[in-house]
Amino acid sequence: MSTSLDQTWGSDAGTALPVAIEVLRRGPISRAEIGRRLGLSHASLSRLSAPLIERGVIHDVGEHSNGRVGRPSRLLDVDASSHHFLGIKIRETEIIAAVTDLRGEVVDSVSVPLDDRNPTAVVAQVKDLHRAFAAAHTITAVGIGIGGAVHERRTIISAGFLGWDNVALSDLIEQETQTPTLVENDVVALCEYEDWFGFASNDERFAVITLGIGTGFGLVINGQPIVGDDYGFGLVGHWPMDPTGPLCQQGHRGCAAALLNSDAIARYATEALGRDTTFDETIQLAADGDPAASRIIHDAARGVGVLIAAVCNLTLPDRIIIAGEGVRLAVVGHDTLVEKTRELRDPRAHTPPINYSSGDNVEWARGAAVLAIQAFALGSLAPVH
Repeated sequence: MSTSLDQTWGSDAGTALPVAIEVLRRGPISRAEIGRRLGLSHASLSRLSAPLIERGVIHDVGEHSNGRVGRPSRLLDVDASSHHFLGIKIRETEIIAAVTDLRGEVVDSVSVPLDDRNPTAVVAQVKDLHRAFAAAHTITAVGIGIGGAVHERRTIISAGFLGWDNVALSDLIEQETQTPTLVENDVVALCEYEDWFGFASNDERFAVITLGIGTGFGLVINGQPIVGDDYGFGLVGHWPMDPTGPLCQQGHRGCAAALLNSDAIARYATEALGRDTTFDETIQLAADGDPAASRIIHDAARGVGVLIAAVCNLTLPDRIIIAGEGVRLAVVGHDTLVEKTRELRDPRAHTPPINYSSGDNVEWARGAAVLAIQAFALGSLAPVH
């Protein structure tokens, strides 16, 4: 079952909205910590939080002692299980769907083959997934992540791997599910998750690099993903890395697509080993010490280091997060990519922390769900008529 929009959150919070969002993102959290983060006095915080507590948006969940002398802190939190969101990642050959709670924690998920890439057929599959999940969870809103260019979180401008141009996907799914729906580039969706609930929740500026079928990049500054009309065309995939490297399909020599994409690495390994080899098998062989596979993976890791160095030199991030189904390439080649990153930077420059996601494809769907969570919490979901 779907649900009508709950008016007790962002659309009704007024000036107290930052308090509600802070509790959602970081709770359970003390009033003193909220005041410190938002620059509010005790009196101002009490005034703003009282109506939120009265309406059930946030809750007083009891005292916490940090072991220091003085009165224990009283903590505020949200009921994360009070709302559920459906996140969907559409890939070339499959659809990954996950239901999350209000904090983006996955409570149910499934992966199904993509039967037909025609938009009408894809919408029908999404409708079926929505119906199946809604039988067990009240779905407040839907978020969809897709590898492509997106306009205003409503329309797919271009998704080459699906052969789509100008598909009003949000409208189509809302018509079928009667549930508010947003669509966004999948890397941007991952960035939103990392900003609100993930590794970068305390960082002002961070970058996400995704590895796998393609190479993706996202930059977030003060909570805002940096996007433009050209975002979603896979531009970072053609970042130059090795002037003597192989050609990509567009004729660029030694770019990220030629060196890092999973199909390219599988092809190099197949040629080197004299038998059909997958991307995942190549990484495992490298981890086990196979000389040919190790050379291929560590060459690719140097390419990742080139990209990280460029990101650091140009954007000065507080953190780098590497994600995507190909993240294990960077994990196995970690020492190599760090060495290459440092080689290409001023020795006085600080190398920011590098975090690795799990590489589970459900992460993509969780990121998509966070798009819907944000819109709900900020009061920007529009009702479906």
